[in-house]
Amino acid sequence: MKHTSKLPNVGTTIFSIMSKLAHEEGALNLAQGFPGFGSDPKLHNLVSQAMAKGYNQYAPMPGIFRLREKITEKTNSLYGSEYAPGSDITITAGATQAIFTIVSTFIRPGDEVIVLKPAYDCYEPAVIVNGGKVVPIQLKAPSYKVDWSEVAHAITPKTKMFIINTPHNPTGTILEKSDMIALERILKNTDIILLSDEVYEHMVFDGKQHESVARYPGLRERSFITASFGKTFHTTGWKLGYTLAPKELMQEFQKVHQFNVFSVHHPSQHALSQYLENEKKYMQLSKFFEQKRDVFLEAIKGSRFTYTPSAGTYFQMLGYSAITDESDVNFAKKLTKQYKIAAIPTSVFNLHQEDYKMLRFCYAKDDDVLKRAGEILCAV
Repeated sequence: MKHTSKLPNVGTTIFSIMSKLAHEEGALNLAQGFPGFGSDPKLHNLVSQAMAKGYNQYAPMPGIFRLREKITEKTNSLYGSEYAPGSDITITAGATQAIFTIVSTFIRPGDEVIVLKPAYDCYEPAVIVNGGKVVPIQLKAPSYKVDWSEVAHAITPKTKMFIINTPHNPTGTILEKSDMIALERILKNTDIILLSDEVYEHMVFDGKQHESVARYPGLRERSFITASFGKTFHTTGWKLGYTLAPKELMQEFQKVHQFNVFSVHHPSQHALSQYLENEKKYMQLSKFFEQKRDVFLEAIKGSRFTYTPSAGTYFQMLGYSAITDESDVNFAKKLTKQYKIAAIPTSVFNLHQEDYKMLRFCYAKDDDVLKRAGEILCAV
């Protein structure tokens, strides 16, 4: 059979490549971004209880009402928004499904989508599959700050969507109030949809707050927010998340969502609706991961790697230009094979694979693993 690929340049992801290599080499895997510790047994029990109670058939298409209600209550309380549980939220099969469905709902052939790079690897394929054109803006190491004048210059009459991610994967940076105000000003009087990937919203450090688009009326009215229970509650394998948007946008999203997955795991929704009753389960995450970050940074203090402490997520970027001028892909493979520690080379996420000699390490691991990683990196 003859066919033309819609994604001819997409192959195996760097996450799969590095995790496979880590497994083959018996290396510490600080590459792929999943927690190295278990989730709460109380949450597991709530899922079991929901199954025992018979919640094993299809859930309502947008998700069970009680879970939507708890999420909107949480969001409105944290950010001063006014999302309605009956119309402004859909429970999704993780944030990636939400992102793909949002793009599929609104992007037509020829539409332009602005993407800040380095970018998580699901954004651009979703645009390309739907016939859109990616307009990339490269953030420069080591600060990875957004040049808002460059963003404004990139907007054309064909611009349909702008994708942001805060806290940011892979760099561990965050957008601050000044950024959101600048963005609000740029998008004013346009029909541009803002897709805000906020899966690490509860992991912001050093006394700073998460600047959700939900805080800003001029952004909220045009935005989808995507979030992930997998990231928040250490259950990435459950693939459960949600998206928030004004009613008019959400109605369009649900038209596509219903033919994409229709609904997601029913008993887990009941479990999460109860688990969210205790706000400590998510409000203490920033402190938890800030301590993990600090354990990791203390462990690498004697190394030749350079860094700016991560401001959010559970990722830390390390610069290695004082060690070698090897490409980041080759150096990451060398670390895995020779030193038995795996990281993610970040050039693969950059425009034209620009190499800033930076590697991403995941510190969502037990402290003894982080200390052992520090010993290895200090020996490089």
